[in-house]
Amino acid sequence: MKAVVLVGGEGTRMRPLTETIPKPLIPLMDRPSLDHVLDHLVRHGVHEVVMSSPYLESTFHGFIESRHGDPRITWITEEQPLGTGGAIVHALDHIDDAPFFALNGDILTDLDLSEMLRFHGSRGATATIALHHVDDARPFGLVPTDRSGRVQKFREKPGELIPGDINAGTYILDPGTLSEWPTGENISIERQIFPALIASGRPVYGFLADAYWLDLGTPQQYLQAHFDILENRVKGEHYRAPWVAEGASVDLRAHLGRWVAVGPGASVAAEATVEDSVLLPGASVAEGATVVSTILGPRARVGPGASVVDSVLAEEARLPAGMVLTGGQVSAGREAHPGDQPEAP
Repeated sequence: MKAVVLVGGEGTRMRPLTETIPKPLIPLMDRPSLDHVLDHLVRHGVHEVVMSSPYLESTFHGFIESRHGDPRITWITEEQPLGTGGAIVHALDHIDDAPFFALNGDILTDLDLSEMLRFHGSRGATATIALHHVDDARPFGLVPTDRSGRVQKFREKPGELIPGDINAGTYILDPGTLSEWPTGENISIERQIFPALIASGRPVYGFLADAYWLDLGTPQQYLQAHFDILENRVKGEHYRAPWVAEGASVDLRAHLGRWVAVGPGASVAAEATVEDSVLLPGASVAEGATVVSTILGPRARVGPGASVVDSVLAEEARLPAGMVLTGGQVSAGREAHPGDQPEAP
């Protein structure tokens, strides 16, 4: 079984972290989130993966070299953004005639891919879309199906708060269904390919599963993914809360809340407090500092007595001693200053 993993986005909602790190390579607990995606595929019989990205492409090469064993990764150059559909079409030369998975590389899920594949075969589908039920479909749009699971249409994002089934970003596709689409063009699988398949009468089905699912597209969702993993809400992910990586340093007089992840080489000094936060590798929190609901990027530093709440510090960003930052963002390599503090409404 093969898969195309979509990793080409620029991760604008995750800035400033993604100024220097592609979103799929931002660590989730002890390794890049893309590692979790690939390991999940392997558990369901996927042994070959195709990926491409025009954004910070060189950073993926080190990641690929660090992987050993399954799945085998084929990297293809994407000279310009091709969109979700264009990237899949671009990969078809590396896919055989059998159905294959295609999925977003920034999703944390324990979806039963094996059961989804059985469903795809039993329905004689040319395309199957994983669906997830949400209480508020406004950020996503809706994918209504009939009683057999056949997709009727793709609906735009509703203006009012309503529950519904949404596209969960994992697909099974028969290669022949994409053969008519041109290579090298920017194409959306959601807005172009799937509506065209439905309109032509092709059997497109929705696979609704009661699985954990979370889009890691924003700092808040990224933090929530850590909290859910620490609470054992994601099958196959097991970490003790709070989680402190081997090689990290936490002073015995520091306070760590339950929902905290401290990455390799990170440090928390005496009398410091860290709550509901993630410290990426090499980040440091100095004596007496406070970090709450915040992401500290690789080698970011919070100075003595400083306080940072609801914020994101990118790679090697710095918060000076005694400074208070709430709801701020500090770009890679910069030192925070009062202008990073959002104005009060």
